[in-house]
Amino acid sequence: MMREGKIMKLRYIISAFVTAVLTAACINPNPDIPFEVDTDNINIGPAGGISDIKISSSGNWVAITEEPWITVSPANGRGSVDCQVSVDSSLVVGQRTGAVRIHNLDTDENRDFTVVQDGFEYQIVLPKTQVEVEDFAAYGSRYFNVKVKTNVDFEVILPDGAEKWLTFEKGELELDRGARPRDVNIRFDWKVNSRDNERIADVVFKPLSDVDMGKHDVLKVVQKAALPIPAGTPAGDSLAILAVSRALNSYVEIDPSERLEHWNNVHVWKSGPDKGRVRYVEFFMFNTHEEIPFEVQYLTAAEEIVFYANTNTFLRSLDTGEHITKLVNLKRLTIGAYGLTTLHPDFKNLKNLEYLDISANNFQSIPDILTPENFPNLHALVMNANQRYTIYDLSNDDRENIGGLIEEHKFPERILKWNALDTIRLSVNYLHGELPTMAQHEKWTAEEVNACDTLPEILIGLPKVLPDTKFFAINYNRLTGELPDWLLYHPKLDIWYPYSLVFNQEGKTQDGMNAGFTNEPVSLDYYYQHYTNKKYNPNNIKE
Repeated sequence: MMREGKIMKLRYIISAFVTAVLTAACINPNPDIPFEVDTDNINIGPAGGISDIKISSSGNWVAITEEPWITVSPANGRGSVDCQVSVDSSLVVGQRTGAVRIHNLDTDENRDFTVVQDGFEYQIVLPKTQVEVEDFAAYGSRYFNVKVKTNVDFEVILPDGAEKWLTFEKGELELDRGARPRDVNIRFDWKVNSRDNERIADVVFKPLSDVDMGKHDVLKVVQKAALPIPAGTPAGDSLAILAVSRALNSYVEIDPSERLEHWNNVHVWKSGPDKGRVRYVEFFMFNTHEEIPFEVQYLTAAEEIVFYANTNTFLRSLDTGEHITKLVNLKRLTIGAYGLTTLHPDFKNLKNLEYLDISANNFQSIPDILTPENFPNLHALVMNANQRYTIYDLSNDDRENIGGLIEEHKFPERILKWNALDTIRLSVNYLHGELPTMAQHEKWTAEEVNACDTLPEILIGLPKVLPDTKFFAINYNRLTGELPDWLLYHPKLDIWYPYSLVFNQEGKTQDGMNAGFTNEPVSLDYYYQHYTNKKYNPNNIKE
């Protein structure tokens, strides 16, 4: 009985609550409020946004629109309500208009207003239209990014000459939102400015389609001028060395507070018209990805310059660049372990070179520019150890661009014809094939042999190859076949340390053959039997 009483009481409470709610709903608290909207037009920009409106009503109403890009919130209600009209971003170039109707459900009245949205104009807009860069920065930090806002695809056009110091890489532009602008990133890389005047480039972004542009920005790139270097003076030489060292990212510090003649790895002229200027300079241990720096050309009094020990040389594929070729008075030049694969075409201007060391680089072949005609004074050529990788068996390795003069399809005969060379060093490369017999070369004559008591008769009629060469090294290549007679009986063979620096080969060729000469002599006994007047090591003679 008690339980049934509680249930009856609960039913009574619910019934009373429902009756009260229904009664309140039927009462119109503001029967005189006119039905209206406080605007008949909304104007908004292409990016869209939210506008506030007020709907006045004493009854129930609903907002109606057929435009998917317009939203009214709340979309229905009773009585007076503050609403928000949300407009999406435009996807078109021109203006668009949409209608919104507020319908009174009680009186069947309508109140309309329009939404007018401006369209996007075709545009190429930059956050800033001018960028300034320094004359110098470390390699890897010489770049800047530009974020372009656009709704039209475009190409980047550099002014004439700017491509020498300014390059770019444009990101992928996705125009998948109609006329709504999208951001695309462009990376610009710049080179060091070594000249004492600023560089300016007006970069144009040219639309790929013929459209009327509403906004069209141009990028102005300004690079600062370098500090001027006084040419032909000790002070200029000092600044040039500091600038070259900086550009190379050298690990060797220079104390500029010291006088030039006290700098490490620098020798100056002690007298003469270039007194106090640099005669010799060495740049050692550095990290560069670029050609020899511009400022080197100010060292016009130098007789010898050395560049050696670049970081990760085997990864580099560099050219000398043109600037070193301006030093026409150079007599000795070393560019070793730099990462070279080519010599600049103007390298032939160095006609006074007597000694050239380009060892420990990555040359695939001996540069064609190295000829007696281009270098009439050259007497020493050093090109050893040009291997990027140490490969014992060339037939079992498919790597490309391995260096080591691998593209010399046979031993470079032109080097054997360069009689002015007294030093030739081609050791530790991938030279392959047989040594040429030089059958068509100039021969030793009886008159020459008989006129010299140290020359044996066996030379008569043999090719007269490199008669004055004092150092000849071709060891640790992949040479095969027979040693030719011009080599076996060469007048300088015994001072060439032949068992270490000539005969000794290693590894396998690209054809899988074991490197080495088939007629390598056991000793030099045969040699001294002909060169009876020579001084020789008695240990080479059998008892």
